[in-house]
Amino acid sequence: MTPVDVVLIGRNEGERLVAGLASLEGAARRVVYVDSGSTDGSVDAAKQAGAEVVELDMSVPFTAARARNAGFDALMASSPKPDIVQFIDGDCRLVEGWIDAARAHLEADPQLGLVTGWRCEIHRDASLYNQLCDFEWHRPAGEILACGGDMMVRAKAVSAVGGFDPTVIAAEDDEFCTRLRKAGWRLERIPMDMTRHDAAMTRFGQWWQRAIRTGHGFAQVGYLHPDYFVSERRRVLVYGLVLPLIAIIGGFFSWWILILALAAYGLSYVRTVQGLVRESLPRAEAQRHAVLLTLSKFPNVIGMAVFHWRRLRQAQMRIIEYK
Repeated sequence: MTPVDVVLIGRNEGERLVAGLASLEGAARRVVYVDSGSTDGSVDAAKQAGAEVVELDMSVPFTAARARNAGFDALMASSPKPDIVQFIDGDCRLVEGWIDAARAHLEADPQLGLVTGWRCEIHRDASLYNQLCDFEWHRPAGEILACGGDMMVRAKAVSAVGGFDPTVIAAEDDEFCTRLRKAGWRLERIPMDMTRHDAAMTRFGQWWQRAIRTGHGFAQVGYLHPDYFVSERRRVLVYGLVLPLIAIIGGFFSWWILILALAAYGLSYVRTVQGLVRESLPRAEAQRHAVLLTLSKFPNVIGMAVFHWRRLRQAQMRIIEYK
């Protein structure tokens, strides 16, 4: 049975980190915790839990991708080197039984480079925003194009593609998965709970900031891989930029143009509700979620603009935080 090593990343996760470390006890051969400038005692908590600790140099902008690379490099720098690595975020707890099931699935197929499962929100109904996150995590099982940051990966696959891109501040997991697929590896999601996540998102401002970050990810990963996030970028541009311009400019000439633009948003909302219901979300929740998903195009387009402004100015890509 191939041993599994863990890379856990975090910044000021507090009790969430303590719970995450506790969930790893006895599940892995080695645990490397990578800290991105915490001021809440996270480093001491990780050491007390028996994890190896890597502290990032904070003179360089930190990203989740950079942290994961640092953890993986720490594993590779000592013996025995890893064969299978489980990446997990510091606001997550590992579900019991996941390691064994995912390892068996990975080992059964030599072409399989990555296995992931389902994240579940610990406090799903604490807010509408947590509910939305929980729904986002539950994508269909089977072969996939990409997944979130919690994933089990073959070490040789990570090395083959050069790890994560440390300049990608959002959707870095999508970008990493895209390079894995282009390198010939298959990725799968198995129908099993993998981690319990604590989004701790209770305010509209947090959701708005997270949506800006998402838009930044759409633009940056789309710039690196033009064949990825194509429909996402198109929807954001249509509903977050083109329609508002048509409504504002056209409204000076005819109120019908303004009405038609608003009707387009109404149609988009109805279609979103229908799609969510088809995916088994209760209608009442689907209606509430659809409001946010329709509204999200505006912060998304801001995030896309931020990326391209940074790119044109050759500025550093700094992380956009919502917690």
